[in-house]
Amino acid sequence: MNAVKSLLNKPTTPVRTLAELNARAVHNTKTRTLTHSQGRIVVLGSGWAGFKFMKDLSRKDYEVTVVSPRNYFVFTPLLASTSVGTLEFRCATEPVRGYSHNIDYHQAWCDKIDIENQVVHCTSNLDDNKGSPFTLDYDKLIISVGSYSNTFGIPGVKEHGFFLKDIQDARKIRARFEYAAQPGLSDKEKAEKLHFAVVGGGPTGVEFSSELHDFISEDLSRLYPQLMAHTRMTLYDVAPKILGTFDQNLSAYATRKFARRGIQIKTGRQVLEVMKDRLIVKDDGEVPFGMLVWSTGLMQNPLVESCQNALKDVHSHRLMTDSYLRVLAKDGEGVLPNIYAMGDCATIKDYDLPATAQVAQQKAQYLGDVLNKAAKKGPDSQVPEFSFHNRGSMAYIGSWEAVVDMTPVHKKASEGGHLAWFFWRSAYLSMSVSFRNKMLIPMFWFLTWMSGRDITRF
Repeated sequence: MNAVKSLLNKPTTPVRTLAELNARAVHNTKTRTLTHSQGRIVVLGSGWAGFKFMKDLSRKDYEVTVVSPRNYFVFTPLLASTSVGTLEFRCATEPVRGYSHNIDYHQAWCDKIDIENQVVHCTSNLDDNKGSPFTLDYDKLIISVGSYSNTFGIPGVKEHGFFLKDIQDARKIRARFEYAAQPGLSDKEKAEKLHFAVVGGGPTGVEFSSELHDFISEDLSRLYPQLMAHTRMTLYDVAPKILGTFDQNLSAYATRKFARRGIQIKTGRQVLEVMKDRLIVKDDGEVPFGMLVWSTGLMQNPLVESCQNALKDVHSHRLMTDSYLRVLAKDGEGVLPNIYAMGDCATIKDYDLPATAQVAQQKAQYLGDVLNKAAKKGPDSQVPEFSFHNRGSMAYIGSWEAVVDMTPVHKKASEGGHLAWFFWRSAYLSMSVSFRNKMLIPMFWFLTWMSGRDITRF
């Protein structure tokens, strides 16, 4: 709802031309490549924003170089399904190199941006060459490095918690499920090993809890019936209710469904410390667990932290951009030359939007359209401000049910239950990038329905 209010309150300004925008910033116009008329664009990151932008940008006009520590894009809404074996890991990934042979890719971290010389300093993330430094020139720089899971400085979270941000996180989660079947454990030890704790009542935490419940009730109950009496799940959140950004009726609906399935919801709880197999929760004391999944929001990326010349949001510490996605200078005098930012690492001044996939994708599509148009029509082409169109939210709540909140589109467009689940699955399938995954995903859904989930550990 905050995003909708921001959209309604956003002041309208005249459409500008590229020449007018460029006149407002002193920038280096040196073109570093002769094979492409518009020079080199370096894209930092291969997430929702970076991958979408890379796909849409014209490779005939721009030399495109992508720098990312991982050589794939992750379809994050499906990570919860991959972690319990409903889907295979490949269903949630798309290779950066596989999409286009016209893109130069480096598997590396960007450590520093030299604004004056238009150079980025990077270090390799390849196993055989890890840490090796190199530099890249750019004519335009796109910062879309995303963000990290926010631990709020709570001791032990990084060491003992799992995060659903990458495919490696899902692999680690799947590898935990067979621990409690070891011989020689007492009933108390089994109960502790089989307590699954999830911290965070947003869509990610709710969807993982739902997928895990389905896995336990449909597969583990068949494979390990002797352990079912010891199994329990708890969802913790510091907020007063789960799915707080959804319509309140849908939030209440999801809460009732969780309660009926035995998933304990503890809202208004603050985690003080995490140990190897214990949570310290304010008012609850010491709580043993066998697995902890942490999904409580986002924190600043180290590269963003290193950008000392850029203006940042006071609360979220994300890079601040203008309505054309250009990064604002810290001194308040214009923008940083030829540098744009989008995705979870950036926000627009006086137009704060949530750090979600649909915001990142819309920004990437907007910027790709602007730069493609600039290549074809020149500096006199008109450039509109970025405007976000909220298409709603959805979350899986288990047992073939979901909640879909599209009240930003229409005030009565909210649904919970099996029909919402069908819409949820259809939407995710249609959003999948490649034809390969559009075929693989329904195939694995069907195999899971027919023969159960894959519990292989590797």
